[in-house]
Amino acid sequence: MMDHEQLVVQVPGDRPAAETGLAVVREVLAGLPGSVVFLQPERGPRGEVVDFRFMAASPEAVDIGGRSGAQLLGLTVLGTYPGVDATGLWRGYLAVLESGAPYEGELEYEETAAGIPHRSRYGVRAAPCQGGLIVSWNRLDASEREQRRLALMQSLGRMGWVDRDLVRAEITWSDEVYSIFERDPSLGPMTLEDLSAHAETEDRPAVEDAVRRLLKVGEPMDRTFRVRLPGRAVRHVRVVAEAETDVHGDPVQVHGFFQDLTAAKLAEQQLLEHQEAALFHQSLLTAERDLAARLQDTLLPLPQQTLDLAGLTVDVAYLPLQEGLSLGGDWYSAIELPDGSALLVVGDVAGHGLDAVATMALLRFTAKGMAITGTPLPDILARLNTLLLHTPERNGPTATMIMAVYQPAASRLTWVRAGHPPPLLLRDGRARYLPSTGGILLGAVTTPHYEASTLDLLPGDQLLLYTDGLVERRDEPLDEGLGRLADTALAHAHTPRPLDGIVRPLIAPHTRRDDVCALHISR
Repeated sequence: MMDHEQLVVQVPGDRPAAETGLAVVREVLAGLPGSVVFLQPERGPRGEVVDFRFMAASPEAVDIGGRSGAQLLGLTVLGTYPGVDATGLWRGYLAVLESGAPYEGELEYEETAAGIPHRSRYGVRAAPCQGGLIVSWNRLDASEREQRRLALMQSLGRMGWVDRDLVRAEITWSDEVYSIFERDPSLGPMTLEDLSAHAETEDRPAVEDAVRRLLKVGEPMDRTFRVRLPGRAVRHVRVVAEAETDVHGDPVQVHGFFQDLTAAKLAEQQLLEHQEAALFHQSLLTAERDLAARLQDTLLPLPQQTLDLAGLTVDVAYLPLQEGLSLGGDWYSAIELPDGSALLVVGDVAGHGLDAVATMALLRFTAKGMAITGTPLPDILARLNTLLLHTPERNGPTATMIMAVYQPAASRLTWVRAGHPPPLLLRDGRARYLPSTGGILLGAVTTPHYEASTLDLLPGDQLLLYTDGLVERRDEPLDEGLGRLADTALAHAHTPRPLDGIVRPLIAPHTRRDDVCALHISR
């Protein structure tokens, strides 16, 4: 990336110098990545600088308030950020004008997301140009924060992922895998062959055979075994892995998940030791109440909120059928990804109760984790499908899901769905359901096909992602429910919070049979 202070403008003689210089500055900034602006000083009667005005901005520029480069043009610094003249940043700007030396510093700014205050840090650089300032900034804590979120997701699920390139002999573990095996990260990851060698004597032959078939012929692996850790403790670990093969059918890559089932195995053993019916039922009810409380506090989404993500306004409505415990199979995610894009997900796990919530938590955390690491959307659905197919339950769970990523620089939404109702677009006073190559629901078949679709969002567009509880009614064709939703959405498109007006008339509190989850997205 070029040093901004090295920007030199050659001014033609047939145009005023200031006008020509500003035009060239705008042309140069139009080709720069990241957040870069040109500030022109405004001076008082004695020549002192009283403010700066935004005169040019790069296409990707986004300020601390979420305004894009185009929205910043013409605004003043003090009018947009009151009080900044009392900071070191303002003094740095003035010093650049006086000395011509570049300025580099940091700015702390407190913002609120989903009602939670968060202090963010930005690195700022200013350099002189054409009598004004070229200013660039970048967020210093976004990647760190997303890494903490990913680590929390993996920690809650006691699950970590592993990737292995058999051609390059490279292995990658997520942080949680090191925690599961109590291994020092400085020692690097271990191969499956090495791990199977540490399995308990009774488990070792079966594990070694499963690993051999995975690496030799690409046969999927789903095995729980006991491994003895360096501290001599025994841990129950489940590994689910599959191989990617070359044109000859030889495995070249392996992807999988490790899950620590020690707590679950210990709980199972304790239950088996207490056969008496009264004690069994009492302990079961106590465990269920405790688990419900923990899930309610740590896993389930807020029932109603408004988020600002990547230039979008996202309203949320979440109405579980079991209102007392809020234990529904419907769920959503709406987060900022490390590259500044927005991840929007709505899912629906078949059934209700603790089993449905456990599957919901598994899908929700795993989908977030893979999206944060940059996995393509169709690949995420394919791997989630594999995960559900290899669950220990006799009748494996199924789920529908729609995932979307919005890239603000291109105003482009990329989305993919698995057996889920289509998104509803409101544009220019009309409502239409977006067509797509819909994939089959998760957990149904071993070789599904998922394909991404794209949509360029225009200013004023509204998009609705929802679960089937919003449109399905007993003894009624689905098309009637979809038509009713489209009409209701149009009728409330211009109200202060359209989602409230959409959900309220479509939900009959005493007759509905399913959870309802909906995201209303507007640009």
